[in-house]
Amino acid sequence: MPPRCSPASAIFLPFLYPTLLRPLSRISRATLSTSTSASVSASASSTDASTSADAIPTSRLNPAPDDYSISSFADKANITIQAGGGGHGCISFLREAFLANGPANGGDGGHGGNVYIQAVHGENSLHKLARRRIIRAGRGKTGQGSNRGGARGEDVVIQVPIGTVVREIERIDPMVEENMLYREAREKEREYEKLVKKAEAAARASEETGVGEGDAFRLNMELPEPPEHPNAHKFVVYPGISPGERRSLSLPRLSNRERLYAQPEPSIHLDLSVPTARPILLAAGGLGGLGNPHFVSKDRPRPLFATKGERAVRMRLELELKLLADVGFVGLPNAGKSTLLRALTRSRARVGNWAFTTLQPNIGTVVLDNHKGRPIARSRPSGSSPSHTVIHDATLGPIVVPQRLQIGEAPEPRKRFTIADIPGLIEGAHLDRGLGVEFLRHVERAGVLAFVVDLSAGDAVKAVKALWTEVGLYARMREDEEREREASERIDWEGDGTTPEASRMIIADLPEPTNEPTGLHIAMKPWFVIATKGDLPGTEENFKNLKEYLDAVTHSGEPHPSGVEHAWTEDCVAIPVSAIHGQGIERIIHWTLGLLDD
Repeated sequence: MPPRCSPASAIFLPFLYPTLLRPLSRISRATLSTSTSASVSASASSTDASTSADAIPTSRLNPAPDDYSISSFADKANITIQAGGGGHGCISFLREAFLANGPANGGDGGHGGNVYIQAVHGENSLHKLARRRIIRAGRGKTGQGSNRGGARGEDVVIQVPIGTVVREIERIDPMVEENMLYREAREKEREYEKLVKKAEAAARASEETGVGEGDAFRLNMELPEPPEHPNAHKFVVYPGISPGERRSLSLPRLSNRERLYAQPEPSIHLDLSVPTARPILLAAGGLGGLGNPHFVSKDRPRPLFATKGERAVRMRLELELKLLADVGFVGLPNAGKSTLLRALTRSRARVGNWAFTTLQPNIGTVVLDNHKGRPIARSRPSGSSPSHTVIHDATLGPIVVPQRLQIGEAPEPRKRFTIADIPGLIEGAHLDRGLGVEFLRHVERAGVLAFVVDLSAGDAVKAVKALWTEVGLYARMREDEEREREASERIDWEGDGTTPEASRMIIADLPEPTNEPTGLHIAMKPWFVIATKGDLPGTEENFKNLKEYLDAVTHSGEPHPSGVEHAWTEDCVAIPVSAIHGQGIERIIHWTLGLLDD
């Protein structure tokens, strides 16, 4: 009898059980004893740098390569929103015993759902919206008999993080198209009425004078077919109607209906920098159709038609997230920003000894009391504050009030602040080198800018100037984009495009911008420099040159590194730290608090 497991099955054992058949790695004595002079010199140099990452044991500030967290972060999203269309009206008649032809009792269609947007605290990324692409509100239900109206479509509320900017890219509004078709149909109807009046006038003249019967007959024969009703596409006709009734059917004119929700005018531009207590309307749903009881009249007791529900607006939006952080870290690649963020906060940002370790912004929160009853960190004293205040009263004149007796409570001390760590910048980032300047949008709203430079990576002054150059160029680029957007919003298209005179482009009467972009909105922010890796040998002279340069900038001996006039140069300092050892961190916290409070 052959064995149940054939010997060929042993071939697959390494694939099924790799750990059992893996040979133990042993290092022979010969391998340990044979070492080249290059390796000896390399080990000697590594032992000299006692503060290097290899000599420091693994910890939270010097984590293992796989000790980090990845968040599904997205700061841009292009979505399409579609409001709900209205439900159709119902064609129905009362059916009861001994009542063959009851009155009309068709219900109205339900209104379509709206699309709203709301900035909330719980969201911190746009990755959910970036995956959805299309967001649709509910459509209104069709009306039913017995005067039962259709249900209204469900609304959709888009929740976004605080700091999101919403821009409208494209809009398709069916009401604009319907109004255009209505105008064209009315023009055809008026032309037809003119031809009919002309033929009738010729017929009357021939009857009165007996001359021109041929012309009157020719005019009657040349009359085109009557045009369709201007609002014929808005009606629903009873499917069981006979051809004779269809030919004799006269549709009424539709009056303008009152809307519950007004559609916002184009183009939409929202800056949701604060939480919105109530959602903001983006796209209003279409109106529901009217049932046949709305068209009952003396001449039309049993209307065999109802109206359709309105089609809803469709828009394409661009969402851009600008993180609302109190402090923004800006630095070259591998300058120690992520390690510094780990030292200041409880963030688990990725740390590595290579460039572009951070590929997306990281947010950390500095809790000043650490929730353990420790005293809250105080801000640095900003000069000598006056001990009194002079109030000019209309009756009593100048009154000197001590600072402690001033009316109103003092503001509560700050308990926390947030830090945004953006990916590293390189020289020429505005030309889309490296990761570009795309992530600099997250420091636009930061209260304080902290430029992180590596003292062991070369001239620190040159690094600060290069970083400010890229930030200044980005600020000018953003100002150019904002002015182009304002110019596009000043364009107003009038007319329906039927005639060249009506379709001309009208420019709104607004003053033209005269000033050139300066980038002052970012250069006016308070800033300081964090000099990292100050524990390495040979960095003291580099820090001394950096400090002298910043002192010269403060006392107007040197221009602002960005080259922007009237930029912030009140108190430019450099703080030396060793993030991997946690040295100098407390000074960063106190200095940041002073700048935020000022």
